[in-house]
Amino acid sequence: MAFFVGEGKTKVWKRRGERRKLRAMKTAQAAGNSARENGCFRVLGVDPAAAGPTGYGIVESDGRRCRMLHYGALRVAPKRQKECLGAVLHDVHELLCGLMDEFVPDALAVEAVFTALNMRTALRLAEVRGVVLLAAAQRGVAVYSYSPREVKASVAGYGQADKRQMQRMVRALLEMSETPEPSDAADALAIALCHLQVEQARQRFGLPGANSSDTAKAKHRIQSIGARTVVAGAAQLPANWRAS
Repeated sequence: MAFFVGEGKTKVWKRRGERRKLRAMKTAQAAGNSARENGCFRVLGVDPAAAGPTGYGIVESDGRRCRMLHYGALRVAPKRQKECLGAVLHDVHELLCGLMDEFVPDALAVEAVFTALNMRTALRLAEVRGVVLLAAAQRGVAVYSYSPREVKASVAGYGQADKRQMQRMVRALLEMSETPEPSDAADALAIALCHLQVEQARQRFGLPGANSSDTAKAKHRIQSIGARTVVAGAAQLPANWRAS
């Protein structure tokens, strides 16, 4: 069962089982050295939120399979937000810096601001996203941005997938024993998976990197390749993967 833990008035939603698993692997994961020694690529996915919880998830891949290392969602209590206008920004920044110090990701993937949002919501979301970019810059971690449609197409093979479908697909791809909750955390894991797909396809097909002038064209091609790969891989999943 999911629950809230944390100090003071800021709450972090985590999973009991995943935290126990995390403690068992803590020595190897804390500095992030084991991932590089094993040739793994590690990504911190972040799903910034204007009002609800900010989801986060850390996934690594050795080129053959992906595995989840840690995930959760941060919610700042309304009372604390009223007492301090910058409470959300402060706590998100502190959380991400702590995660990057502990897991040392190779990249940070974040969801882009959805252009269809109303102006007020878009501005609030942009503030949180700015803090995410700041934390990554302070830790020297490269940042990559993906739209919700790109993430869904890459992970679920369908750009209009709903939250439940995304949660089930994330669970299947990461071979998790439970469906990731809340949906904000599942979205963050999906964003990390999306970047892993993009990075693997880019290296495999020799496509331009993030600093190339052909980035937009390469990204579109990578997303198409990634979506087809996910659909093909899903066909090989166990028949009972959809179980809740």
